[in-house]
Amino acid sequence: MPDKHERSSVWDEYEWERFLQQQDRQTDRYMELLEKHMHDPERDQIIAEEMGWPSFPNNFDFEPDFDFSAALDEEELDEEIAELHAPEDFELHPLYQSCFALTVWLDQILDEQCDALIASSAVKLATNSAIASAKLAAALSDDSREELGMTIAYLKRALKAISNAIEASLVFAEESRLSSHRRRQLHARLFHVRDGIIELMGEYRCEWRRRYGR
Repeated sequence: MPDKHERSSVWDEYEWERFLQQQDRQTDRYMELLEKHMHDPERDQIIAEEMGWPSFPNNFDFEPDFDFSAALDEEELDEEIAELHAPEDFELHPLYQSCFALTVWLDQILDEQCDALIASSAVKLATNSAIASAKLAAALSDDSREELGMTIAYLKRALKAISNAIEASLVFAEESRLSSHRRRQLHARLFHVRDGIIELMGEYRCEWRRRYGR
């Protein structure tokens, strides 16, 4: 992610979208190289060169900065464990919880369907619902709202994913012969998430205009 201090101005959603698309292309290129050189003992070095990254050293001299000999007392240890297991802010957001609950519910539905896991519509439905959940997590992780443009850009990606899931759900409902009750449940959950994303995008765009006047 670019450092906000290195930018001449605050990025809007379109500038963030261009940046994210560039990152997508970099990720795709990395995955192609990883698959191609998976079994090469010089894999990391080859990938680094082709990606234009700094070369890896031949060996690593690792000396931990932390003094592991200094033991925590029981109270301090409890505090450390509590921090590790504390939920992230985005996990507490109702919209994220709805989307995550949707992915869990879909897993249960697909497990009940004998041929669901091999149907392309089922794969598309489950995959895009999971992508929407991940994009929402990315959007809602900026709890301080310092990067409104980034948040909106990720919300747009979440909206695209859930729209793809809705499209796939229409085919899946027919192919899997879902009952009318299950169909209503499925579409109600999908559209609840979609409408929530649209509403949230509107709120962030209003805040952007209030803050920056453009």
